[in-house]
Amino acid sequence: MKTMRNIFKFLFASLFVVTFSCVDSENTIDTVLDYETGAILRTISVNNAVLNSSDAMSTFSVTVEEQDEADGALFQQVNVYCMLKDLTDGNDSTDFMLVTSIPASDFSTGPVGLPRGDVNMAFGDAAAAMGVGPSHYSPGDVFVVGLEVVLTDGRTYDWTSAAGIITGGFFSSPFKYNALLTCSPMPGDYTVYMTDSYGDGWQTTSGGDGGQGLEIDMDGVITSVAMCSQWGTYDFACTPTSDGYSATATVTIPVGTESATWTFPGDYYGEIGFEITGPNGVVAYSALDPGTATVGLLPVAICAQ
Repeated sequence: MKTMRNIFKFLFASLFVVTFSCVDSENTIDTVLDYETGAILRTISVNNAVLNSSDAMSTFSVTVEEQDEADGALFQQVNVYCMLKDLTDGNDSTDFMLVTSIPASDFSTGPVGLPRGDVNMAFGDAAAAMGVGPSHYSPGDVFVVGLEVVLTDGRTYDWTSAAGIITGGFFSSPFKYNALLTCSPMPGDYTVYMTDSYGDGWQTTSGGDGGQGLEIDMDGVITSVAMCSQWGTYDFACTPTSDGYSATATVTIPVGTESATWTFPGDYYGEIGFEITGPNGVVAYSALDPGTATVGLLPVAICAQ
């Protein structure tokens, strides 16, 4: 343990070399060698970087290791900041706001003799600190988590003072992380209105030309729906419709469902169109024009309140 800590200390100290020249220099190496000895928070593991916006207790978590020139003896606390990066409409991004502080006493001595511990941030606490609610964020937005290490002598170091040499590689000390926002689905009946421009239903055959229709994965349980055709074969119970041009199906998402993802495998013939409406009457996804549906995961997100 002592040997490994000394190796870390040597490498840490090697970042901070004094420039003794009394004459100003424009050499790049002089800029690199100028320094202020500081502290780092080495990333050991990112334990969870997905926040469920429907669950106030959904938690971002990262395990970090603090190092300073006194092998952690100067460590006082870690401040946790957060900002909303609005990637859906770009109108509600925020500045970094302080969410919580974690004292050094919550850390324990790690395998190389340095303070190591978990930094956790609950979604509800972060949203409250930033003053944002459901009208400001959507699934697909990002909460950016910023860490600041505070030393007992009053010095502080965060993502704005981290040089490139320590943010990656061996030191892996970025001080900043992205947490993606998701949500639990609104429970209830989702209406799927389906069309086929040729008038012969969705002729999706097992293992063939585009899959089995829409697939809804609710906490690992798959439900499939399609505008079934008498000319198709299906891996699920599917009754052909008398009208080959349009049909309606209902998908029920139970109360308490944590995750529901919708997938469209594609349409070989380019004839298929559909629209998905949530229990609240809001259109969650619309691709009624034949051939315009997104292949793969669909951006269907009506969040539980």
